[in-house]
Amino acid sequence: MNRFPRVLVIGAGAIGSFYGAILKRAGCEVAVVLRSDYEAVNANGFRFTSSLGDLSWRPDQVYGPNDTPVQTADYILLCVKVLPGVDRAALVRPWMGEHTGLVLIENGLDIERELADAFPTNPLVSCLAFIAVSRTGPGEVNHQAYGQLVMGNFPRGFDEHCARLSELFQQGGIKVDETDAVVGERWRKCVWNTPFNPLSVLANGADTLSMLDAPGGESLIRTLMEEVIAVAEADGYPMPDGIIDKNLEGTRKMGAYKNSMALDYLQGRAIELDAILGNVVAIARQHQVPVPHLQTILVALRMRQA
Repeated sequence: MNRFPRVLVIGAGAIGSFYGAILKRAGCEVAVVLRSDYEAVNANGFRFTSSLGDLSWRPDQVYGPNDTPVQTADYILLCVKVLPGVDRAALVRPWMGEHTGLVLIENGLDIERELADAFPTNPLVSCLAFIAVSRTGPGEVNHQAYGQLVMGNFPRGFDEHCARLSELFQQGGIKVDETDAVVGERWRKCVWNTPFNPLSVLANGADTLSMLDAPGGESLIRTLMEEVIAVAEADGYPMPDGIIDKNLEGTRKMGAYKNSMALDYLQGRAIELDAILGNVVAIARQHQVPVPHLQTILVALRMRQA
């Protein structure tokens, strides 16, 4: 592919608009599909505050969910939340071309399979985002820290699509770690996400430092991380030594950060409970690994949802 690729972002909230900005800065043509903020973004584009400088940008096309594409994209970035009742394949299908690569930048575990089944002949790239970013208003985004991506093909491998995307993201100013075992990397991210995100909801939208510094907070988080690590190992993905200390040290350095689930809870939106916690507990059950603390938090949150 000699020209810069055409990219379409479906779910251009905080995460999608950030990585759209990075690809735009790298020279790509970037369009977005929006359910909310359509009028604000169509009029003014995305306005950023970021440690990477001025990332504010205007999409080349702004689509509503019922529009049809002007041109087929080379890559679709799917950045919607993984929620029960949301048919991600149906969201993507109207925008997919015969050779379009589908790039997931989403949280959770075991989230790729339904899309791989729906589009078996299209390249599928799975990405994990390590980033502190939040939407502060219509079309307004605050990028607090990080931006690193871990990228690989699902279920395994690292092909020419991954290599091209990695190059573009790095040209746009972020770090990319390449992997041929992306499922293992998802387990690695679950070591942080699975404790901190659900606990933040039980703690009424608390930030990371408030949770760690609460009486017994760090001890509970360590226990939850240990349970996640035990399930990952049973599933064939042993975690490296020292991963708990590394995660906690990095979290403290990040400062008082409200994660995505805390923000969704505080703003009255649905939370990604199954993708981040429920799937871990389900896999634990398959392997007969006891996870009493994770199970208790899952049941408590399902009671709260009910």
